[in-house]
Amino acid sequence: MLIDRFGRKIEYLRISITDRCNFHCIYCARRGPLRWIPHEEILRYEEILTIVKTAVDLGVRKVRITGGEPLLRKGVVDFIAKLAKIEGITDLSLTTNGYLLVDLADKLKLAGLHRINVSLDTLDSEKFEKITGGFELERIWAGILKAQEVGFYPIKINVVVIRGVNDEEILSLAELTFEYPWEIRFIEFMPVGNSELWDESHVMPISEIRMKLEKRAPLKPISSHGGGPAKVYQWEGALGRIGLISPLSEHFCGSCNRFRITADGKLRTCLFSDVEIDLKPYLRERPEKLSDAFIKALTLKPEKRDISVTSREMRAIGG
Repeated sequence: MLIDRFGRKIEYLRISITDRCNFHCIYCARRGPLRWIPHEEILRYEEILTIVKTAVDLGVRKVRITGGEPLLRKGVVDFIAKLAKIEGITDLSLTTNGYLLVDLADKLKLAGLHRINVSLDTLDSEKFEKITGGFELERIWAGILKAQEVGFYPIKINVVVIRGVNDEEILSLAELTFEYPWEIRFIEFMPVGNSELWDESHVMPISEIRMKLEKRAPLKPISSHGGGPAKVYQWEGALGRIGLISPLSEHFCGSCNRFRITADGKLRTCLFSDVEIDLKPYLRERPEKLSDAFIKALTLKPEKRDISVTSREMRAIGG
């Protein structure tokens, strides 16, 4: 069992399988030239499976696959199928921008994936193209509906709220829960990866988002699907739920239960910290000692986040 020095039980592993993404979203766009991780530095699927098996042996029960855009990586469906066969994983999920869901949702379901999160920051087609760098909202929407059709539940929709960009859509996005059994999750804009858009004035605190929602109708607290940092609510008569995630204004460090694996094989104990353990030497030189890296990480996990220190792009860390 992985328990850190502050008594937190680590049972959740988030893994970025690629830093590549077809979108170029304004809150991920980095100042300066775009730099991809060289292909030879990206973890092989076999190495990721070894990491997951070791983590599960140590008590990890939840695994989320992220990117970049994970569905861009060749062989991802077969990889998911192998992950799904690892005994001990109780929750296997994936975060995607949704572009390839129309093509892959049924295959991912058959492979054994449990849940899907889709990033969707606006319902306005023109604004969506501006946010993503030229992509069509209609294809993403069709992908979400396809995921629902093949039986994914709950489908969680991640909305990064940026003041002056999409904050006026909070209510219309949340009202989707009256028509669909989805969880619409509002997330505070975070200063990760030296984003060219980042400015504290663009952050809308969760408390302000909640006030906007409660002007529509009272929010009833309910339990969440799969745990995690979201505080989950529901409007009376709604099919779906509303999640509020506050990494900045109301941080949840005291209950953090996760480690992250970057696309190039670094074990990170905190999203907002650049302290990392390189797993490649363990994987390629002494795999029998891989569990030692996780034990060491327990001593490095900070008590709480420091948002001033991280420079890694979210696409490499795992969104």
